[in-house]
Amino acid sequence: MFIDDITNSGAIPVLEASMRFAAQRQRMIAGNIANISTPDYRQKDVSVKGFEHELARAVDARRDRSGGESGRLELRSTQELRIKDGPNGQEMTLSPRTSSGNILFHDRNNRDIERLMQDMVETAETFRTASEFMRGRLSLLRSAIAQRAG
Repeated sequence: MFIDDITNSGAIPVLEASMRFAAQRQRMIAGNIANISTPDYRQKDVSVKGFEHELARAVDARRDRSGGESGRLELRSTQELRIKDGPNGQEMTLSPRTSSGNILFHDRNNRDIERLMQDMVETAETFRTASEFMRGRLSLLRSAIAQRAG
């Protein structure tokens, strides 16, 4: 119970959800890059704004439920985001859509390497930033536990 209270407090659940989303999106972008020359391949993507909107909704709902920074962060499934309860809390799976914004080439591939590289860098930076904040939060918890035990 005590561990659940710690891991569901403050920004930790938000940072965890952000890192999970970024990691899965990075794998999807890598798949797009790996298939850059595959005929008939259509790049896939998910809406970052859609995830951010759902994350903000979940944070607001947690605030309404608990009056602050504690309690479970409950994300809901959307068209591109599948959420289900698992043994370690909520599990997130991305359901990407086929991007239609690019020009089709002669091999019917809609590649856009510049956009893919930009998405990859932005997603990696999102993961790095969230992981740095998470490291700071966990360091504070370790210090507090060490002070209490000592």
